[in-house]
Amino acid sequence: MARSGADRPSRRRRRRGQSGDGAPVVPDATFTSYYGRPVLKAAPWQDDIPAYLFLGGLAAGSSLLGAGADLTDRPGLRRAARLAGLTGITIGLATLVRDLGRPSRFLNMLRVAKPTSPMSVGIWILTAYGPLAGVAGAAEIAQALPPRLGWAQRFLGRLGRPAGIGAAVVAPAVASYTAVLLADTATPAWHEAYRELPFVFVGSAAAAAGGVSMMAVSVDEAGPARRMALAGAVGELVAERRMDESMGLAAEALHTGTPGRLMRASKAMTAAGAAGAVAVDVLARPCASNRWARAASVASGAALVAGSICTRFAIFHAGQESARDPKYTVAPQRERLDRRAGAATDSTS
Repeated sequence: MARSGADRPSRRRRRRGQSGDGAPVVPDATFTSYYGRPVLKAAPWQDDIPAYLFLGGLAAGSSLLGAGADLTDRPGLRRAARLAGLTGITIGLATLVRDLGRPSRFLNMLRVAKPTSPMSVGIWILTAYGPLAGVAGAAEIAQALPPRLGWAQRFLGRLGRPAGIGAAVVAPAVASYTAVLLADTATPAWHEAYRELPFVFVGSAAAAAGGVSMMAVSVDEAGPARRMALAGAVGELVAERRMDESMGLAAEALHTGTPGRLMRASKAMTAAGAAGAVAVDVLARPCASNRWARAASVASGAALVAGSICTRFAIFHAGQESARDPKYTVAPQRERLDRRAGAATDSTS
């Protein structure tokens, strides 16, 4: 028997998943995947990587601070910053190599230079920065030793300034390339933060470097460190606020579970450290040797360093959590498809 023409619209509605009254026949899909596996594979990284993110940023900020101290004749601040740069990049590279598993893997990445790969570019940035920061730090160690090495000690001391300035030139790339590397992945919480993440990392690096020097140097000589720490802390907090607004659903990963606790601690300690840096300036003006000013400087510097550590670990773990939960991948894709469909409909109407 032939079907009537009245049945055709109902057949079309069933194909579209709608009942006769326009209600969906198929229930909303849940955010699951085949065999319960994630849509994306989380990065195979351990806590060595966020530790490296922090230490690399600390080294970069310290190199900038050390070069400025050298050019403005602040030997105590220069020494502390250069040694912090040497320590940060040495331990940071050790954590990176430990995550790679074998030192030869790091060397193998130097066999090619691929400008389109943030990892390849980053390896070459580290290769340029590491020796310069190492020579600048070694010059400070040589000057602190008894004058028994003769010409070698004097020669190393003369290399300190050019090496320190060279490290400062490369330092901004060291502080920011890791953010580009994370944002270049498909991990939702990292990729959606690509606009602001470099600013967060640079601000965090400046706050940590200033904080270390605030703890290591006398109050009267640590003025540039306080100003750098304050600028970095404010920049980091502002960039994090913008990042929360621009990430969409992926920002939820930064506010729940372990990443959420770390991020709240980071903001609290960074804000407290910035306020402490301002308070130290107020206390230091009447008397630079004031014990309260020195205690406040150490406490503020420690808060800034701890805040920077929490920032790196929070962002790292938020990315890992967002890769494991399918909704951070599926929901944004559906939103983009809906927007395109709406734009197509508007253009044809």
